[in-house]
Amino acid sequence: MSTVHLKLGVTDLSFHHVTASLVSHVLTDMGFTVERIYAPHQDNFKNLKSGEVDLLASAWLPSSHGVYKADVEQVMPLVELGLHYEPYAHWGVADYVPQSAVNEISDLLKPDVVSKMQKTIQGINAGAGITRFSINMMKEYGLTSAGYEFLTGTEHDCFSAFENAVATQTWCVVPLWKPQFLHYKHTIRELKEPQGLLGVVDRAVLLLREDKQALFNQAQLNTLDKLRFSNEIIAELDYKVCKNLQPLDDVTRNWLNNNPIKK
Repeated sequence: MSTVHLKLGVTDLSFHHVTASLVSHVLTDMGFTVERIYAPHQDNFKNLKSGEVDLLASAWLPSSHGVYKADVEQVMPLVELGLHYEPYAHWGVADYVPQSAVNEISDLLKPDVVSKMQKTIQGINAGAGITRFSINMMKEYGLTSAGYEFLTGTEHDCFSAFENAVATQTWCVVPLWKPQFLHYKHTIRELKEPQGLLGVVDRAVLLLREDKQALFNQAQLNTLDKLRFSNEIIAELDYKVCKNLQPLDDVTRNWLNNNPIKK
């Protein structure tokens, strides 16, 4: 009997790499061979829709990726498995920025805050939920008129902008999310956003095309559905890979060895 080869779509950001690595180990331990295919947010879901990939890690539902999931399900129903973590988007500032000065998004418009705050708000790629939300916030809060500018870019652009600001104790806003490795090292205070423009707390799940469900037996599906990590776990593993430069698959294998899946 030949080994079943699975194609796992992975959104091409570091913390998604971490979760996909954990899932890949679990699938490999079941006897599958797993090929990870990395792509930006929208392309990852397009690959799931076309059948280029069989599974996707991880979908953030309902806020960040719900629109992409709905598009896939126009042609193929999807099965949600597990709860990898509970992500959410936020805008934050370093803890040296006084809370009395900046506690919520509207505080960014105060003249004394405008004079101190770095005007460039550096985001990540255009397809990310945090990017869509942030562009809308710039408009709804009148931040562009106050002199702020939101830029899309790479993960490195976003994270290094924050860390460079911290190194010089510069006031800056970082459009971020949990889980992410910056939270493992830095205390980042989330700014209140009463309009709800940043979405809700999502469920990060594994998506499986329904036409591939027959590749698994019920015990295997149950195991995948029992996968539980957390924002804190993913942030810590992400930090070990991105900042301590430890090999991704070694980091995740070690974690699984020390935290076996509950039967």
